[in-house]
Amino acid sequence: MPTLRAFLENLRPRQWTKNLLLFAGVIFGQRLGEAGCVARAAVGALVFCLASGAIYVFNDIADRDLDARHPYKKLRPIPSGRLPVATAVRAGTALVAVVLAAAFLLGPRFGMVVAVFFAWNWLYTQVLKGIPILDVTGIGMSFVIRAVAGVLVLEPTCPDVTISPWLLLCTLFLSFFLGFAKRRDEFLKILPEGGDTRPVLRGYTEAMLNALIGISFGLTSMAYALYTVWPDTVAHFGTRDLVYTLPFVLAGMGRYLYLVYHEGRGGRPHEILLNDSVLQVIVLGWIIAAVRIIGATP
Repeated sequence: MPTLRAFLENLRPRQWTKNLLLFAGVIFGQRLGEAGCVARAAVGALVFCLASGAIYVFNDIADRDLDARHPYKKLRPIPSGRLPVATAVRAGTALVAVVLAAAFLLGPRFGMVVAVFFAWNWLYTQVLKGIPILDVTGIGMSFVIRAVAGVLVLEPTCPDVTISPWLLLCTLFLSFFLGFAKRRDEFLKILPEGGDTRPVLRGYTEAMLNALIGISFGLTSMAYALYTVWPDTVAHFGTRDLVYTLPFVLAGMGRYLYLVYHEGRGGRPHEILLNDSVLQVIVLGWIIAAVRIIGATP
């Protein structure tokens, strides 16, 4: 039982909020009123939660020596020794097989995108995470893959659902914003202590990271604003009112910047949404406004 608990902990369920992106297809495809579509999105999100968990296991195996010297990563099951590497390899491999089988049962194209998700994260772990800028780009592309998967999982039930390229750009730029904020937090907290648990940090400077955060903030805001007023978007939803959700986006990103620069909480972006009540209210406000404006059905 202790080993099983350690393995489940290593799947990092607190980080599974990232996979809520699988519901983008249902929301922006105006299918919230169709139980079959919502159910497929939910199952697809679960598949990606387990896929993410398997990736965390193999990532922690690869980084166990570095993590053992990290102030809080050393407490994770693998670097702390609570989950033996051999057990983690066997259980992680079995989980990958189960995830792929479930994904292909949901549809061949969805299965392929899950396979691409695994392959991309392998490339990230082996190559990209050690190269400045490309490390955050690698994370960003994982979010884009999730957004695409949220459409492909709906194909058998809702084959006409598509996702705007502008939303894919928003996803990519927002992930840059969060990723560079996280790197800044690590740069300020890990390197001064002499830690070298993330070697890629030595390729950054604080000024560089501040600039990249500002640029990604602007790109995200611009891409979302253009999406809301783009002729295809207006024609698809039959309204120009989606632009009124932009203040929620700006407020949410502004709140995140405050937490990063004034409270030093950029190191764990997945924790902020779970713990910051102000940000939760903003996100809920955006969801309510977006659903009311675009409607639940075509």
